[in-house]
Amino acid sequence: MEKIASFTINHLLLEPGVYVSRKDKIGAETVTTFDIRMTAPNKEPVMNTAEVHTIEHLGATFLRNDPDFRDDIIYFGPMGCRTGFYLLVAGDYEPEDIVQLLHRMFLFIQDYEDDIPGAAPDECGNYLDQNLNMARWHAKRFLERTLNSIDEKHMRYPGEEDQI
Repeated sequence: MEKIASFTINHLLLEPGVYVSRKDKIGAETVTTFDIRMTAPNKEPVMNTAEVHTIEHLGATFLRNDPDFRDDIIYFGPMGCRTGFYLLVAGDYEPEDIVQLLHRMFLFIQDYEDDIPGAAPDECGNYLDQNLNMARWHAKRFLERTLNSIDEKHMRYPGEEDQI
């Protein structure tokens, strides 16, 4: 079986950042998949499922209500390895195009203090598996370590920095 593209990225060199994981053509349309890497794979502890679940609920709610991107958001959800999230957007985008959107989203999560949207038994299949305090902590950490001063190195996969 052919190895999928995301498994060809050297995760030992990958740092927190915002990367284009892939671009797919669906008819005449392009769908861009972003890799929002919040922790350094195999170097830092992964996020626990409760805070990942909370970031997913808050992030998806924020993105689908953003006045500029709401119609282009296809999906926002966690990576199985729990080191980050995938964001699928309708359109041909680069990381630079969405950094401000992500900055706003993570500020929203960092400052969020209300009930978690969709965290009720009739709205979610695992509504008790939430951790708002840790979700806020991870959002703040990602903002401070990555998004507030993101550079080219953290928007291109290792080995792709020269292909700009």
